[in-house]
Amino acid sequence: MNENLFAPFMVPVMLGIPITTLIIMFPILLFPTPNRLISNRTVAIQQWLTKLTSKQLMITHNPKGQTWSLMLISLFLFIASTNLLGMMPHSFTPTTQLSMNLGMAIPLWAGAVVMGFRNKTKMSLAHLLPLGTPTFLIPMLVMIETISLFIQPLALAVRLTANITAGHLLLHLIGSATLVLTSISPPMALITFTILTLLVILEFAVALIQAYVFTLLVSLYLQDNT
Repeated sequence: MNENLFAPFMVPVMLGIPITTLIIMFPILLFPTPNRLISNRTVAIQQWLTKLTSKQLMITHNPKGQTWSLMLISLFLFIASTNLLGMMPHSFTPTTQLSMNLGMAIPLWAGAVVMGFRNKTKMSLAHLLPLGTPTFLIPMLVMIETISLFIQPLALAVRLTANITAGHLLLHLIGSATLVLTSISPPMALITFTILTLLVILEFAVALIQAYVFTLLVSLYLQDNT
């Protein structure tokens, strides 16, 4: 059976037009604005999870950093919902695209760094040179710290892309093996199906954890610069 292993990660097109934008906008439908005095259970659970996540992210921030809470919560909900929607059969996961993840990471990182240089110039520059550095090592350490600063958004994007892509590839491989073993060895197919079920549960957890880690790291960059 010839099948492209990376076919699920190709950008879907309709009539020759990429429909990635429509897919990215789809999670908005999952979070309706409540228009009733008493919310239903789904909206109540969503609001409770949002408040819990917001509290965990903002607990260490000063009042200036807490003004970013709406943006950070929106980022978390967007990444988590797109990751979870990507677990549906024959769906497309936008967060497996490095270009999209870089598009989220670079502006957020740049905004935090620019804010730090604007509000705390001396402290931001002090991060580039550790205290007590020997004089002959100063040029090299400044260069290393500067490179590590500019690598931060790339690390953010690559971490999210690699984890989501690896999980989907593993599910695809084990699912294909289970399908092949069904006609060859039913007992082995049952074992691989059990492993596949456990991996699906794990992948759902990874989808939420990676959304939280991405948002938490952005929050930490913001905390260092406010």
